[in-house]
Amino acid sequence: MLRERNETMDTIYITGHRNPDTDSVVSAMAYAALKNALGDRRYQAARLGQISDETQTVLNRFGVQPPKLIGDVRTQVRDLAFDTPPTLSAAATISRGWQTMQAEKISAIPVANEDGTLFGMLSAGDVANYDMSSVRNPQVAEMPIYNLLSVLEGKILNADGELRDSISGEVTIALPVCRENLLFSNRDSIVICGDQPDMIRRALEMQVNCVIVCQAEVSQELLDMQTGTCIISTQYDAYRAVRLIYHALPISHICKTKDLVCFHLDDYIDDVRDTVLESRFRAYPILDEEERVVGTLSRFHLLKPRRKQVVLVDHNEKAQSVMGLDQAEILEIVDHHRLADIQTKNPIYVRNEPVGSTATIVAGMYQEKGLMPTAKMAGLLASAIVSDTVMFKSPTCTQRDMDVANRMARIANVSLDELGKAIFSATCGDDKSAEAILYTDYKEFHIAGHDLAVSQITCMDSERLLKRKDEFLKIMSDIRQKKKFDTVVLMITDVLLEGSQLLYVGDEDTIHQAFNIKGSENCAFVPKIMSRKKQVIPMLSGLWG
Repeated sequence: MLRERNETMDTIYITGHRNPDTDSVVSAMAYAALKNALGDRRYQAARLGQISDETQTVLNRFGVQPPKLIGDVRTQVRDLAFDTPPTLSAAATISRGWQTMQAEKISAIPVANEDGTLFGMLSAGDVANYDMSSVRNPQVAEMPIYNLLSVLEGKILNADGELRDSISGEVTIALPVCRENLLFSNRDSIVICGDQPDMIRRALEMQVNCVIVCQAEVSQELLDMQTGTCIISTQYDAYRAVRLIYHALPISHICKTKDLVCFHLDDYIDDVRDTVLESRFRAYPILDEEERVVGTLSRFHLLKPRRKQVVLVDHNEKAQSVMGLDQAEILEIVDHHRLADIQTKNPIYVRNEPVGSTATIVAGMYQEKGLMPTAKMAGLLASAIVSDTVMFKSPTCTQRDMDVANRMARIANVSLDELGKAIFSATCGDDKSAEAILYTDYKEFHIAGHDLAVSQITCMDSERLLKRKDEFLKIMSDIRQKKKFDTVVLMITDVLLEGSQLLYVGDEDTIHQAFNIKGSENCAFVPKIMSRKKQVIPMLSGLWG
């Protein structure tokens, strides 16, 4: 479990933007594969949303599973360098618990059931309280005989003793015969004595529960007495034997089992801090997804929490990135969009190039490192480039995009035309809700004091989607009202028509001016408009200053 936790702590997530498109998903997968191929196996591709129909078609085409879905990179308990002390069984002796705490130099230790789930917590205070209470109440109940033999390093001397599974009674040290008034007189006793045959005989005649003989031999005559008493010998002196007897009880008798405060590996530190401040425990058990104990957390673990490490691909804007990014450590950014608002505490590696697809950049990095992607990965990269450049018709497309896509297609032994038809024919069937379609490739922007959202759907049959225009406009109006946006735009980009149907709500005058639209009611076809990044956003940004 410790090895598994360390691997989790060391994982570096490579993630694209929210509502991921094919370029975002593939770029994360390809860059993680490249990093791992270079020897650092800590990189793991991740996605921030559901896979679109288009992307799923691409993944299915090459027999690849989608990356792991993550929703938040805030610091969690699993990210902390928490303690991993031994977890004791509830049946272990108090002595073993105390020895373990001393050896580990800790003041509390988790106690578990046989299946590893939490039973309770044993603290040094629990042991101290028990020791003090035993002075006033020298009783032990249902002490397993094996526990007693273990702590005393003793052995059973008589046949009657072999029949006992547990011992109960009042712990008594035998006194000299001359002090008759202080002699033990209760059959329900555990008598401790030394080389005192008369005391042993008296105890056997009274049929006490147990006689513990310290550093002495017992005659065969006494051993042959049929009394039901268990006779145990030990090399410890009487004083140590008394203390050890009390510590032979199972931990379950004294550990805390009620009102425990525990945390899980996936709990966020923000929530943990609040809980810890409201309680006063020295250590808190940590549980995994199956409720098994994996460690303990103390207050000092929260002072310098370890941040998750992330690499951002296909975006560099906070509003489009993973939740909790402020608590994470950004290591790299690989992108092809405008520079936005993400800030870092330390210098990082940034690669931002004016090409049509992040996949183009990542494929180039393979070449720079002298590595050839696998046929499957090359096919994925080619698909991502075709998707993001809209079959090379987007104004964002460069000659480099086309060259790289053709190279990847040769490695994968696929046709770019066939890929394009498969990709853009997979967009948004009638079985999907209008809301699901709109959010497939939805992004929010904050420009010059204006807030807007632009969604883009790329297809080969825009007329089919336009039949649901009223549904789209209703959802867009709801988004605008709920989030107080100035404008919400939906681009239905038709590959065959080489243009986009624009649906819009909000600042209609700005939309009309930016795209030279006249006399339209929230919908207009704009030829040659294929790119959100290079056409729609720059046009609106220019008008807003």
